[in-house]
Amino acid sequence: MEIKKILWPTDFSGRADWALDHVKSLTQQYGAEIHVLYVIEDLSDHKGWYGEFDKEHIDKIIEWENKKAEERLENICTQQLEGCPLYIRHVAVGDPAQEILKKINDEQIDMVVLSTRGRKGHFGFGSVAEKVVKNSPVPVVTVPPSGEPEKKVD
Repeated sequence: MEIKKILWPTDFSGRADWALDHVKSLTQQYGAEIHVLYVIEDLSDHKGWYGEFDKEHIDKIIEWENKKAEERLENICTQQLEGCPLYIRHVAVGDPAQEILKKINDEQIDMVVLSTRGRKGHFGFGSVAEKVVKNSPVPVVTVPPSGEPEKKVD
């Protein structure tokens, strides 16, 4: 199996960073591109939670979050991925699992590397990771917690 493109989805949490060492190692081993993806959740899907925002207000929030995401992705790429052959930044709006799966197809990704849970994760294996593992057309490497005690779920 030839690995030319690796996708690393991040939600900018410390938990997402668990996968970063694996991403760097695999990238250096295979000389692969790293595609770093951040997904902005689409607020229009949560009308009841956030009150009644008009489209202009939602667009401003997404625009602001997109700007911050681009800054953080630039920071990750320049400070944490310096030794990697090539890294490409992506920002999408929508459901994180769906956008990850879409990016796999759009960019012809060969492998996904992600943490078993992100910033909202309260269980040992998060819903985004589960959906990606169950639906990905390519291998998915999941990286368990590092340095954080496991939470027991009864």
